[in-house]
Amino acid sequence: MALYTDIVMKHFMTPSNVGSIENPSGVGEVGNAKCGDIMKIYLKIEDNIIKDVKFETFGCASAIASSSMATELVMGKTVEEALAVTNAQVVAALGGLPAHKLHCSVLAEEAIRSAIKDYYDQNGIAYDPALFPAFDEEEDENEEGVRMV
Repeated sequence: MALYTDIVMKHFMTPSNVGSIENPSGVGEVGNAKCGDIMKIYLKIEDNIIKDVKFETFGCASAIASSSMATELVMGKTVEEALAVTNAQVVAALGGLPAHKLHCSVLAEEAIRSAIKDYYDQNGIAYDPALFPAFDEEEDENEEGVRMV
């Protein structure tokens, strides 16, 4: 049995939405201290709809595939719909990930949430802090300001 599904390999070999967005509405950057993966998501939001999304990821095949799939899952969605995307949905859309690589899907979920929180913060949009429980502790950032999960 192969380690990765065909969908994971497709998103690793030819990922969707790679790159950055000039003047993004929100940017989220998260990392995993144990494996060294770093994921950055850029959002362009107009009228509460995600009109464009890009990513830059330094990491393994699972991290790149999770980033790519996460961008596909939020493209064209409302901000609220994007906030509802979970790591389990990323894994399911990829046809599964090995157990020791599930943290990559968590990074994807957290990067989306971080970018949306940045959008809210930049635009003075009130939000329920309970939507972002993982972002309460500043000490979780590394010296470059990357939030480590």
